[in-house]
Amino acid sequence: MRSQAVWSFLLVLELVVIAFSCGKVADPRLAGARRGEGRNGWIPVRLQGSPAQIGFQHGYLLAPEITDALEVQKLLLPHDTKRDWAFLRAAAEKVLWPRIEEEYRRELQGIADGLAARGVRADIWDVVVLNANLELSYYTKWLDKSKTPAAPERCSAFVATGSWTRDGRPVIAHNNWSGYLEGSRWNVIFDLRPEKGSRILMDGMPGLIHSGDDFGINSAGIAITETTIGSFSGFEPAGVPEFVRARKAMQYSASIDDFDRFMREGNNGGYANTWLVADVRRNEVARLELGLKNVTLERTKDGAFVGANFPINPKLIAEETDFPADDQGVSGCARRTRWEQLMAEFKGRIDVETAKRFLADHEDAFEKKPGAPSERTLCGHVELSPRGMKPWHDEFGPAGTVQAKAADAGMVERMELDAAMGHPCGLGFSAAEHLAKHPEYAWQKPLLRDVPSRPWTRFTAP
Repeated sequence: MRSQAVWSFLLVLELVVIAFSCGKVADPRLAGARRGEGRNGWIPVRLQGSPAQIGFQHGYLLAPEITDALEVQKLLLPHDTKRDWAFLRAAAEKVLWPRIEEEYRRELQGIADGLAARGVRADIWDVVVLNANLELSYYTKWLDKSKTPAAPERCSAFVATGSWTRDGRPVIAHNNWSGYLEGSRWNVIFDLRPEKGSRILMDGMPGLIHSGDDFGINSAGIAITETTIGSFSGFEPAGVPEFVRARKAMQYSASIDDFDRFMREGNNGGYANTWLVADVRRNEVARLELGLKNVTLERTKDGAFVGANFPINPKLIAEETDFPADDQGVSGCARRTRWEQLMAEFKGRIDVETAKRFLADHEDAFEKKPGAPSERTLCGHVELSPRGMKPWHDEFGPAGTVQAKAADAGMVERMELDAAMGHPCGLGFSAAEHLAKHPEYAWQKPLLRDVPSRPWTRFTAP
């Protein structure tokens, strides 16, 4: 397999040839697209045009990174789902593809076409599996009639407006908790300019048509993020894949009502989340707890909502989760307490800079210990958790916060967001050091990377 450095060199060389050969773009499908210089660990990419064009540009410009992401999922998904890649490809074709609408079928096929143009051997079913990687474990657990949670809990986030923020307008922020194996690849800033719907500025993983960890803003003034519902089980195979609904909501929502409708329609329960949304034109924020059987929407023009993998609706907790809501030592409960403390302490002063402080917070609200990074802190360091803390890395490997994003209403209006790769607290993760201490994760060694902490960076899609 070619090294990442070789892939990067070949990409630069090929783009130079495209730019200067005969004084014109070699393939008209690449017109208007560009891959920018890497910035503090992020790869900025602009994609525009029809669904097929956007897909082709995506596959072509990010071919090395998509190839790498596929290798990660070929290692990770069979381990997590206990199914081989052939089974997952068949699920993509038989279960997911029939429920994907034509616009996104064309974009997914475009990604495969762009990869083929770069000589990558990956077809449409590989691309669909990559996009559905977060929800396929929900499907396999459903097949097994298992009540075991389909995926580890991930992410800390908040949204606030009115008397809670410094200027009385919405502020939204999120940090992504993932296994370091896959999370180190969550490093693309997509500027999407589709021929229909709104423009989108979002973070994402190479090869995904949605954000995946779901932080994005659109030109209709909507900002969106989410945190996973902890200990959730449930799946409806006749429903629309979550990755399709999430992308559609990001692209076509012009209000909280729109977002609510797009996420509910065809809900398959895959990758069940508590969604946080801001409508900066109406100065309104909302929290949509989207289970499969139980869905709750809360909204306000003066308030704050937080997310840290804790379910809220008692009926949802009882019917669709095994979440230990009374155990305040559990990560989701401890982080919920810390969020509530911070919201109260900073009420009236919340802005993007305080949001960044929140996302880097290391206070364990359960043991009332500051400076104790673990899975109970808003900036997650699951691999640093004491063994008695029931860490979910026992099965899934080293994990924690891999990146963070924040924006206020003015930034949303200007199509801007701030983003930081790695832990926003400044602590890094060393793959070699961790594997030396934990040889049980040697199966990740071929692809596990360091996760250095990098500075906050502003991205704009004017």
